[in-house]
Amino acid sequence: MTIAADKMLATGGAAPDVEHVARADVLTPADRYQELFVAVQMARVFDDSKSFTDCVPLADPAEIMRRYRADHGLPGFDLKGFVTRHFKRECAPAEHYVADTSQTLAAHIDSLWPVLRREPRHHPANSSLLPLPHDYVVPGGRFSEMYYWDSYFTMLGLAESGRHHLLRSMADNFAFLVDHYGHIPNGNRTYYLSRSQPPVFALMVDLFQTHGVQPALRYLPQLKREHAYWMEGAEGLAPGEAARHVVRLPDGALLNRYWDERDTPRDEGYIEDVETAGRSARPKGEVYRELRAGAESGWDFSSRWLADPNDLSTIRTTSILPIDLNSFLYKLETQIEKLARAHGDASTADAFGSRAQARRGAIDRYLWSEKDGAFVDYDWQLGVQREGLSAALAVPLYVGLASSEQAHRAGRALESRLLAAGGVRTTEQASQQQWDRSNGWAPLQWMAARGLIRYGERALGREIAHRWLATVAAVYEREFKLVEKYALHRDVDATHGGGGGEYPLQDGFGWTNGVVRKLLDVHPEHEAHSSRAGEPRRRASGSVASS
Repeated sequence: MTIAADKMLATGGAAPDVEHVARADVLTPADRYQELFVAVQMARVFDDSKSFTDCVPLADPAEIMRRYRADHGLPGFDLKGFVTRHFKRECAPAEHYVADTSQTLAAHIDSLWPVLRREPRHHPANSSLLPLPHDYVVPGGRFSEMYYWDSYFTMLGLAESGRHHLLRSMADNFAFLVDHYGHIPNGNRTYYLSRSQPPVFALMVDLFQTHGVQPALRYLPQLKREHAYWMEGAEGLAPGEAARHVVRLPDGALLNRYWDERDTPRDEGYIEDVETAGRSARPKGEVYRELRAGAESGWDFSSRWLADPNDLSTIRTTSILPIDLNSFLYKLETQIEKLARAHGDASTADAFGSRAQARRGAIDRYLWSEKDGAFVDYDWQLGVQREGLSAALAVPLYVGLASSEQAHRAGRALESRLLAAGGVRTTEQASQQQWDRSNGWAPLQWMAARGLIRYGERALGREIAHRWLATVAAVYEREFKLVEKYALHRDVDATHGGGGGEYPLQDGFGWTNGVVRKLLDVHPEHEAHSSRAGEPRRRASGSVASS
């Protein structure tokens, strides 16, 4: 069946109406503005490398380049002044949001959805934003576009707060991206087109079905196309060879890695990447691709990808087969199997069922550590498992891949080595990177808590959820906001926003809002329900989860 016919069948006979979507200029700002882009970034005209990539041109880009090439060599040329005259900072749509400190945590989150909502009619011309057909939700702060894996965790809260129309819009936006670009980009920016993010569309489809937003079968064509994107190049690989996202291991098994099509500095992290590559003896293009692949992982950045946890320039993301990526792809394969069977396509169902079981077997052989009693990453170039645990060990539980014994042992490992007073630490490794030990992230808490509960580890799953809610509530009561990540300390009341990484802590924040909103519904007994700004919680005695 062709993709077009597949799409028509899945949508009830007609492709979605997207004719009104503006034509995208798919050139990245670095490609479009060339030497001007490099000059602006290297001169640090903006404090954040992402700022210029998101600027809106005030004239036709070709005309801006003509003027720049004519003027920049003249005596007294003022680069910052030129940029100010020809570009403006992208602004969020005007909102009349007034913070209400009397709101409970749940009410505060619900009041933020309109603030984080974006409408395609507000997309400025000639900017780096990729046009979309429908409204969507952004994370907040410096992240003013729709992100792939962020959106799944944001959607949890949208569903819980009854915003099904917005869920439906985002569902069709992701289908649109697959149909037009062959994959779901990291985000809807031109500079994100060369990579994706953790493939969670199959999990989104479950959410759409559960909440009656759209039938899962509607998205079967896009699920199949996303799988083809991640597996491109697999055919014909010999043992020990890799192509794009796929690696064939010595025993013939196929597993996946993160990868980016480009080997240049990231537009949104240009100066940072140039400086990082400058500290390495490796070819710069090699370092750039590894940094880009690390960005595709969503864990940008983490000691998971580094040879030396204290040196980002030792990054080697493409050498590592991550447990979370391969778990998400297992979910994708089982989702396609289930929907194809429901559609009456037995041959496709059987083929994807076989792929899922082959992947599960390879995960057992390469990504399960008998020594640690946990799922780990595997370095396929060195032929060894990576040392140290990360919260990614819970993803096989979340998607139902683990055996009962593996799940229980993984729970014990997580409890003894990653659980802190405020939730699950990201890794065991301390570093200057934001996806490491000291920080806790909402999506990791959600997957750990629900994954454990799925396998009967209810007490531990509930404990993680309650500790995380206490963490978020403590900061909300003190600072009246939710943030991107949280620093996990021995005492929840000492918790504050997290640190590390290449940009300041961001407020907002889409996936924190979504996970917390959902957890408040799942755990109605938790005292975070009554949290208000300026009103410290009455701490229950004993466990954080004793309420």
